[in-house]
Amino acid sequence: MMKAVFVEAAYQIEVKEVEEQPVEANEVVIKVKAAGICGSDIHTYKGLHPFRKPPVIIGHEVAGEIVKVGEAVKKFKVGDRVTVEPQTGCGSCEYCLTGKINYCENRGAPGVKGWYGTMAEYFVAPENCVFKLPDNVDLYQGVLVEPLAVGVHAVRKADIQLGEKVAILGAGPIGLLTLACVKAAGATTILVTDVMDYCLESAQKLGATHTLNITDKANWVDEIRGQIGPFDKVLVAVGVPGIINQALGLLRKGGRVVTIAMFHGEQSFDIGNLQGSEKEIVGCMTYTREDTQAAIELIANGYVDSDVIITHKLPYAQAAEGFRMVDKKEDSSIKVLVTFE
Repeated sequence: MMKAVFVEAAYQIEVKEVEEQPVEANEVVIKVKAAGICGSDIHTYKGLHPFRKPPVIIGHEVAGEIVKVGEAVKKFKVGDRVTVEPQTGCGSCEYCLTGKINYCENRGAPGVKGWYGTMAEYFVAPENCVFKLPDNVDLYQGVLVEPLAVGVHAVRKADIQLGEKVAILGAGPIGLLTLACVKAAGATTILVTDVMDYCLESAQKLGATHTLNITDKANWVDEIRGQIGPFDKVLVAVGVPGIINQALGLLRKGGRVVTIAMFHGEQSFDIGNLQGSEKEIVGCMTYTREDTQAAIELIANGYVDSDVIITHKLPYAQAAEGFRMVDKKEDSSIKVLVTFE
């Protein structure tokens, strides 16, 4: 038996004992050091997630130490410090065979189709989803690999070039980690917007050249264009109504919007602005193995200040407090980790 954190129902977090998950020949068992609370976990917490429904063991960000390996595992051994890219594909479709597991029609993820979430004392994962952490990356930093891979993938979808002007709308954990990737890609003017000053202060620490609190600013797009001019790329890391039209308003002719956030419902935008200026809107869905490896390299080589991102570490018994903190943005929280010491 082991302890696990459940979203039992909307806005209801419980710690319960469950049977440990069986281990297949190609799988490893990870003793979890910490698991992160992600924005998509909050969607589950609110009962809004499209496919991860309560009651469910929550979590998909994780780092820990391998304590058992299946008989067919070749790349890992007991004692290895690892993180996990939490998605699986069928392995045989066109997308899987070309490295686009995130497109697979039978894509699996923690908390779906019987795969336990990561917020438990032990987590079982297929060998091909597991990545060894470099010696200079601690296990708390290892939890950031998965959300950072989202930022890596977004930057690649945006095709950010050296010297470009980039705007990031939303300064939560994904927006801030995307900022680190945008800076690493060579953008020289980086605007970050949000409605919380403390998030924007964190963006400044991570290299944003401009920040703006857009609370009660109806014409902030015109204000920014007047100050900075149009942007080459706009990355949308918050799924609020009207955000796509605002993103398009920031773009230069021929520029590109990339949608990272999880959206609910429809978004309206000015199709004339899109078509007449040959602007683009590009979707962005999780990451690939290549993105995850790049995320590890970025952390290992000092491109991400984890002390800015990770604001709280709470023992699993306080998981409910952590979810409330993230949902309500209490105590200047950004990335909250749930630990299993």
